[in-house]
Amino acid sequence: MRLLVINPNTSIGVTARIKEAADSAALPGDRFTTVCPAFGPELIVSQEDAEQAARAVVETVKAYKAPCDGIILASFGNTGAEAVRALRPDIPVIGIATAAFSIVGALGGPFGIVTFGRSLVPGLTEKAVEAGLGARLIATEAVETRDFGDPGTVQKRYASEIGQLCAQMHQRGATCVVMGGGPLAGLAATLAPTCPVPLIDGTQGAINIMRTVAVHRSAEVTV
Repeated sequence: MRLLVINPNTSIGVTARIKEAADSAALPGDRFTTVCPAFGPELIVSQEDAEQAARAVVETVKAYKAPCDGIILASFGNTGAEAVRALRPDIPVIGIATAAFSIVGALGGPFGIVTFGRSLVPGLTEKAVEAGLGARLIATEAVETRDFGDPGTVQKRYASEIGQLCAQMHQRGATCVVMGGGPLAGLAATLAPTCPVPLIDGTQGAINIMRTVAVHRSAEVTV
């Protein structure tokens, strides 16, 4: 399976975290290319950031000429998804929020979202509501900081605090917890031993969904 994984923001550190999470979900024969745009915000927080990042994502897709079976957009804004689908209608395109909330829907029950900065809470909550899961969302909780620094290092610096938030979500009745934001890619596997409910990684969830689609398409070709 050949996938293009795009980090819609320009943080090299976040791109590296996303690449690690994606590569850890690879099977023999898979080829994943993880990139970030040449321009745009280092982290997507405002609507203006999202609009600029969406334009950058489209330009990134246009510039990518290698064979590709699918595109993953590794931001919880599903940044640029509709424009990329219009550009590449021949392959599936999925954002990590769509992937994460699809898993939440399949698991059932109440859930929580945890993230690394208070400024991200409204946008993450909005995405859950857009996915039709607002009534099941217990809360979106964040590390108590508004100046979280380098987004590429937040999961290392705040792993303990985020783990505590996950445990608190379980205590409040969550049947699963979503890791909110591309910079937390791969953290779910690290924290899983400390939390008795599933921790959902949108990047790895998107890869698994792409794998299901690829198997289905392969079966169609065979028939």
